[in-house]
Amino acid sequence: MSVINPNETAKSWRTSKREHSVQIYVSGVEGDAGALAGARVANFPLNLSIVPVTDWIDPEEISGAVAAVIQVDPDTPSSIKRFQKLAQTVSIPLIAAAYEPPLALVRSLIRSGAHDVLPLPLTLDELETSIALLGERIDAAVAAKGATQTGKLVSVIKSVGGVGATALLTQLAIRYAAQESQRGRATCLLDLDVQFGDVAFQLGLQPKLSLADLLEAGNRLDGELVRATTTDHSSGLKVIAAPREMMPLEGLSNDHLMQIVDCATREFGTVFLDLPTNWTNWSLSFVARSDLVLLITELSVAGLNRAKRQLALLESQGLGGVDLRVVINRYEKSQARTIRPADVHAALGREATYTVGNDFALMRTAIDRVIALTDIKRKSGLVKDLDILDRGIAAALGLER
Repeated sequence: MSVINPNETAKSWRTSKREHSVQIYVSGVEGDAGALAGARVANFPLNLSIVPVTDWIDPEEISGAVAAVIQVDPDTPSSIKRFQKLAQTVSIPLIAAAYEPPLALVRSLIRSGAHDVLPLPLTLDELETSIALLGERIDAAVAAKGATQTGKLVSVIKSVGGVGATALLTQLAIRYAAQESQRGRATCLLDLDVQFGDVAFQLGLQPKLSLADLLEAGNRLDGELVRATTTDHSSGLKVIAAPREMMPLEGLSNDHLMQIVDCATREFGTVFLDLPTNWTNWSLSFVARSDLVLLITELSVAGLNRAKRQLALLESQGLGGVDLRVVINRYEKSQARTIRPADVHAALGREATYTVGNDFALMRTAIDRVIALTDIKRKSGLVKDLDILDRGIAAALGLER
């Protein structure tokens, strides 16, 4: 994988693991507001954002919070309208904050949906009391968010483009989905390669909806919409296709993509993510949250070198502890004459967990005819290797086979 922005360094990447928080939006740090950053109230961390009182606040930014405190300026009508519009848009509790708010404004804000109105400057004691008053509503929100991920999440990354990872993943996913369907569990393959993703194409599907529709849904996003966006494969696999038009990776909202995947893991037993070749904050975040990560590479000096760099990057981002399995694709026994297993361990610091044989003609035929490998040649080394990989993934996820 390569860096999407050549001016961006690994130090500027960040992963999101979503701790429930209280968001605070004020126009300055007068009084005690500056001391609120990094503090906690009612056991929730405070996230402080300094924004003008009239600047619009994206609902996506606060959708993952348990509550939000929004400054309102009594003398600025657009500031009051901002709060009223947010209250109509988001479902989380909103608390207004203002300097010496007149009684008429307090009543108006409460009617607009404010759960409380606090005087500025904010203090930790008053925040603690206000959040505590939300009581059951906060508990219910935390419980709902705590149940966000019920299915298993498997991320697939490539050492470099062109290693046949998507072809391997599509064939693996339909075999995995068929096995899971027999056990009453659904499997989803989400194509997050928003520039070059062709999962649907390789499976012979013609989706009417795609990831782009989920990205445009905003606050309308829910499990029902996620299911409606999938396209069914005959194996039982549910596919969420990449957008028809190329999209800039850096323009995608980390939080919005997480909501989409959260919904998917609530709806399906296992969700496979086909991540783009380029690293982004959100692709790193998905690796951090995955139950299993598959790193696809080839048994070549260049392939192992790229895989080594990927592992080093994950380690530098504090992701060295993720459950990651190295998969050698297009493996030929003759390669072992020049690159020995000891060389793989020396290069990567770990063994290759799985190898998938190189049967280019069979794989190409399956892709061209958009059918499963088993529909062409049920007994082949390639099919056998995919069965082993399927059983290994199931075992890693604690699923029976």
